[in-house]
Amino acid sequence: MLYIFLAICFVLPPCVVAIRRGFGLDFGVNLLLTLLLWVPGAIHAFAVVLKSDGTKSIA
Repeated sequence: MLYIFLAICFVLPPCVVAIRRGFGLDFGVNLLLTLLLWVPGAIHAFAVVLKSDGTKSIA
């Protein structure tokens, strides 16, 4: 399952962050990074997926 999330990080970084962490601060930061320039959004999504244990964030 982890490999699927990592593959989707290339295409839709905000969607992966929303699935893994919910619509909180991480999603907002990732959406902003993706809209400004795609590469930082993808890097942030990778970091969230690799750091996340699957639980949703409160923030």
